[in-house]
Amino acid sequence: MTLLEVEGLHKSFGGLKAVNGATFGVEEGSITALIGPNGAGKTTAFNMASGVLRPDEGSIRLEGKEIVGLRPHKITARGVSRTFQITRGLSYLTVLENMVAAAPPQGIWGLFGSKIASKETERAMELLEFVGIDHLADAEAQELSYGQRKLLEFAAALMPEPRLVLLDEPAGGVNPTLLERIIDRIRTVRNTGVTFLIVEHNMDMVMKLSDSVVVMAHGAVLMQSDPATVQEDPRVLDAYLGKV
Repeated sequence: MTLLEVEGLHKSFGGLKAVNGATFGVEEGSITALIGPNGAGKTTAFNMASGVLRPDEGSIRLEGKEIVGLRPHKITARGVSRTFQITRGLSYLTVLENMVAAAPPQGIWGLFGSKIASKETERAMELLEFVGIDHLADAEAQELSYGQRKLLEFAAALMPEPRLVLLDEPAGGVNPTLLERIIDRIRTVRNTGVTFLIVEHNMDMVMKLSDSVVVMAHGAVLMQSDPATVQEDPRVLDAYLGKV
């Protein structure tokens, strides 16, 4: 079953056509990678799928239901979660507090109660242990290394118990050992039935991890296929892979 259907997306910023008729699908239970050179439009498409941006034209359907026009928190409530860079405001909170801020339904407002709910704390600690940073629960987020922040972002994205997780460059800037851990954790979560859409530049990770690869260039989708087919397609080699 196609969980997420993107059809005919268009988005312009002034005179720049960032996304030009993009169409692709994300199958339930899959790991789908969205790749392309800088300026291809993949991040803009990603932001539209999560509700951060609204398309000028086109449709985005989750389980067959239109989500264009919904605010991000409404899309989250439908089972979609995504990673964000830790903002300046949240960087002064502890790792555990960042996790609680990502939990529905109170979200960040849950931090203002007399105490953090035990259920949220228990889930947060389980996820922090899952990604290997539970020992840093009381540390301020700003004290984490870049790789540890990536793990925190991933764990926080799992707090709402999503059906679809949108990951923004999970491999960016992390060392090979940590990257293997991230790949392993993504696979483990996928095996529980969670679907992933990943924007990524690391081709080794994409080819190793993905079930399906969507290739964008100049705002349009060149193709969508399995990793082996994508690697061998001359259009992809010309547009992206051959220039890495």
